[in-house]
Amino acid sequence: MTNVFARFVKDESGATAIEYGLIAALIAVVCISVWTTIGTKLVAKFEEVSTGLN
Repeated sequence: MTNVFARFVKDESGATAIEYGLIAALIAVVCISVWTTIGTKLVAKFEEVSTGLN
């Protein structure tokens, strides 16, 4: 029984999957924030062009 417990403690395959999941979540948060910033600036630019055309 101790051998099974020792193998369970040494097994890190689940930790790797969790780390990849955290990295993917961080990348998603960065992408969303960048796209939001770009989108806001793009909307402002289109409004400026629209105002200039009127």
